[in-house]
Amino acid sequence: MNDARRALPSVHVLLEQEGVRALAEHAPRAVVADAVRQVLADARAEPERAPATDAAWQAAIAARLAAHERPTLQPVLNATGVVLHTNLGRAPLAEVALAAIAEVARGFSSLEYDLDAGARGSRHVHCAALLRELTGAEDALVVNNCAAALVLALNTLANGREAIVSRGELVEIGGSFRIPDIMARSGAQMVEVGTTNRTHADDYRRACSPQTGAIVSVHRSNFTLDGFVAAVSPRDLAGIAATAGVPLIYDFGSGLMLDLAPWGLPGEPTARDAVASGASLVVMSGDKLLGGPQAGIILGDAARVDALRSNPLARALRVDKLTLAALHATLLLYREPERAVQEIPALAMLTAPQAAVRARAEAVASQLVAGGVRARVEAVEATVGGGAFPSARIPSCAVVLDGDAVRVERALRAGSLPVVGRIADGALRLDLRAIAPANDHRLVTAVMDATI
Repeated sequence: MNDARRALPSVHVLLEQEGVRALAEHAPRAVVADAVRQVLADARAEPERAPATDAAWQAAIAARLAAHERPTLQPVLNATGVVLHTNLGRAPLAEVALAAIAEVARGFSSLEYDLDAGARGSRHVHCAALLRELTGAEDALVVNNCAAALVLALNTLANGREAIVSRGELVEIGGSFRIPDIMARSGAQMVEVGTTNRTHADDYRRACSPQTGAIVSVHRSNFTLDGFVAAVSPRDLAGIAATAGVPLIYDFGSGLMLDLAPWGLPGEPTARDAVASGASLVVMSGDKLLGGPQAGIILGDAARVDALRSNPLARALRVDKLTLAALHATLLLYREPERAVQEIPALAMLTAPQAAVRARAEAVASQLVAGGVRARVEAVEATVGGGAFPSARIPSCAVVLDGDAVRVERALRAGSLPVVGRIADGALRLDLRAIAPANDHRLVTAVMDATI
């Protein structure tokens, strides 16, 4: 019996093919050789599918080399209908933020240099003034994410002491991270009060003792409790904390800077509301509803913010110059709310009328049908994502691709510009709400390539 594997070329023979030698002009020879070995290993495993010609071998090796060199972090089109999709990088940045990053990245900067004094400065000053102006806070500090902000606040104000929190607020956030675990790492001893569904002011008062270092209020931004429930507002908690002589730390989370009720998204407090509640410190994210880069923003009492700034942990949790540049540029947009809604991508996506999304979906579907793809438009519901407005459903529209949904979905994810959609009722749905209009033509190209 003839073994088809005996007819396979050797690594050396393939490396000497003209087309493969050309690949070595753009990649190290050792990397090209590794790609050759992997293609040969595939051929030995499935001889019946081995390349039959020199050109086919070269194409297979080039494809393997391209896959090897492709970064694991790459742009994707978010067609899931979840606007602030944590797994897909949350908020895309505004053009002014991208420009600010490029400007700061291409040379040196005044990151920690005071140009007026001609001496060493602090990176903590760069966004503080804008945050004070926009939120009404006495002072502000930026660290690398909201969890870090909470850890820094607790470690500074309640390390080795008790931190009181309602059982109904011990939430789990993305990636299985839980508030109790984060609080424990801060060095504070968590004291739970109330029950899952009902916590009263007296629960906090009874828990206060000489060992209390802080009261913590966690905004339930990623789930809702309905029915027989009770909770104490941050404003009321601020009074209880003041009476007890301890700070109130308010984990506000979402980073919302503008009231979105006019666009059908009511009920979420803004950062200014959170500060006005009287909390000693407010912590929130930069890459959720604020629409900026990943960051943890701390707002509040000047003396306490200064104490956090002096904590050695602040250095470990600090942000870099690119984050500060992007955040500052994003915050500047909020001086003109109408401009912010138009130019901050996350806000523009959340507030776009369904009719506008439908018109785009119909245009995309029409181009696909003209190219031989079975596509149609369907009304769907999008969500905010990012642990905000958990019960909100936003009217949207999707392009529905009929046929082998699993195969096409897999092909879209494997494309040069991956597209992440959603399979429901046996069909692949590509919701356009979280796709920038400028990328509609790229979506058409990606779908055409995946359905050939």
